[in-house]
Amino acid sequence: MPEERLQKILATAGIASRRKAEELILEGRVTVNGAIVTELGSKADAGRDHIKVDGKLIRPPSEFLYIALYKPDCVVTTVSDPQRRTTVIDLLQGLRTRVFPVGRLDYHSEGLLILTNDGEFANLITAAKSHVPKTYLVKIKGQLTEEEEEKFRNGVPISGRRTAPAGLRLIRRGDNPWYEVRLIEGRNQQIRIMFKHFGHLVEKLRRVRIGTLEVGGLKPGEFRLLSTDEVRKLKRLAEGKPEAHSTGRPEAQAKARPGVKPGRGPQSIKRQGPERKAGGKSKNGR
Repeated sequence: MPEERLQKILATAGIASRRKAEELILEGRVTVNGAIVTELGSKADAGRDHIKVDGKLIRPPSEFLYIALYKPDCVVTTVSDPQRRTTVIDLLQGLRTRVFPVGRLDYHSEGLLILTNDGEFANLITAAKSHVPKTYLVKIKGQLTEEEEEKFRNGVPISGRRTAPAGLRLIRRGDNPWYEVRLIEGRNQQIRIMFKHFGHLVEKLRRVRIGTLEVGGLKPGEFRLLSTDEVRKLKRLAEGKPEAHSTGRPEAQAKARPGVKPGRGPQSIKRQGPERKAGGKSKNGR
């Protein structure tokens, strides 16, 4: 096999997304043939070299998994947490295959999150050039004026750089209104900072859609495996190849497929390869 960049090898092996793999390299957690590698431009041969992360030899996954999870409030979007808080991985009871989150949701944000062991898929979905839109329902204190709404849509400065144009729609009026927000970027705490720019604090934030995938009927802590069709549509969208026509809402298709009901433990999990459909969903047994 030809040599490839180390971060790409780690992503292909399902260790993490390319961005996270770069962090692992910079932190000195990756070795090649016993030597610690910290240069991002380093290359290796996955078929010949012994590549380890945290002392464990990496091996390509025997199958790819793609999971839709409803992340509850007060859960960390990481594989592990030094403060011993509940992570999204803790919610995947009964799942033996190692996966990692695609992108992130803040600690106090909830809603749709994708997890996988397909590093190239994760990189495709999160890459800035892909512009995969994400839709949120946001409850704030106080209502924006029409002028503020227009400024929100055009972008606001965060750390000296203006945000990309955003979608904004008022869906419930009142002292604590709800807005639908649509972003094509995912900067840290972006929505909260954007509303705070106009003097409004976010009370609740829920992601309901990533590209062509909707949270559907999932409840906090529940998850399900994506179908081959759902994965294909996400990839095509990220590659700039939208579907010519839609056959229906993703969650409706998922419900129509035979599968198991939410439950506890391994009996709720049906593993899949990239070319097999997956059905059912599992609920956090806590």
